Order: sequence, then C-alpha cells, then structure tokens
Amino acid sequence: MTPQEPLQEAPRALRVPITVSITRRVDGTRLPEVTRWVQAGVNLANRYEGFLGSGWVRANAHSDEWHMLYRFADAEALEAWEASDDRADWLYEGRELVEVSRVERRTGIEGWFDEPQPGAPAAPPRWKQAVTIWLGFFPLSLAFTYLTGWLIPGWHALWPLATVLITTLCLTPTMTYLLLPFVTRVLQPWLRR
Repeated sequence: MTPQEPLQEAPRALRVPITVSITRRVDGTRLPEVTRWVQAGVNLANRYEGFLGSGWVRANAHSDEWHMLYRFADAEALEAWEASDDRADWLYEGRELVEVSRVERRTGIEGWFDEPQPGAPAAPPRWKQAVTIWLGFFPLSLAFTYLTGWLIPGWHALWPLATVLITTLCLTPTMTYLLLPFVTRVLQPWLRR
C-alpha cells in the first residue's frame, strides 16, 4: 500500500486506534543529526492514511533514552506504515544514531493494568474505571441474555453452568476488543478530568 491509497473502510466498531510506544537509546554526541532524523520520520508517517500523530520526549537533559509515541487509526493503518519501504529506509538511515530498547502497543483500557510510570498521566480513579466497564458490560450482557433466552427458551434455567461458561466466553472478548475501547474513547474527557 502506498501513502496515497485510501484504506478500505472497516466497520467503525472494529477500527480501534493503536498507540505504539518506543524507547530508543540515542547517540548523545550526534543530537542535531538525531533530531533531524526524528523529524524526517514524523514527516514520513504523516503522509500515511490513518496517522493520528506522534511525539518524542527525553527523560531529562542528560538522558540517552528518548521515548516516542505514535498513533494510527487502526491496525491496518499501522501495518501499512510499519511494512512500508519509507519506514524501512528511514530506520536504515538511523541505524548508527539510535538503538531500540523497548516497544509497546496499546489500544485502550489495558494501560490501566500497568504499573504507573514516572511522569505518565495517572490512571482514572477506580470508581470511574468501574463505571466505564459497567456502562459497556450491562447493555451487552442484557442483550446477550435476552437474545439467548429468545433463541433457546429455557436455556438459562436448564443449564446454569453452561450458560455462565458460554456467556463469559462470548462476552469477554467482545468487551475487550470492541466495546471497552469504544466506551473509553467516548468517555476519555470524563476519565481524564
């Protein structure tokens, strides 16, 4: 895929933004070159469909660790950038300037389960996390219960263990991959307030 080709439109619920966090060790004797190289990478990524932004920060003025975040609209857009010749050429140009020490990907709520990092924004209070999860889980659980009761009358009374097993097997991935990223995105201003 070239930067100019539009992405095929995926269903809205399946298009979950992905943030990539990369920690790189930088050659401190070549900071002007590193800075130019960093900006060139941001300029390249900006030409790709679905690019939502990026940022670079240093831990402190004397640190050789630089942290980069970049965000794409979904996994397909991220893959187009990460598999591109543009990115491969850019990384090759920086091979003597930087060395990758850590890469992480985040799509939403899983960041709440991490240990807080110094300088990172605080996680929302537990009660807000609970409200967010409930706002996603209640309507999903209600709809699933109603639908299975309508399709298979008496199923909930006859097989309670099977009902709970099948319900949790179906609803947990639905919540994790579809509903919670959507709900956290919608409630982001309230969660961070």
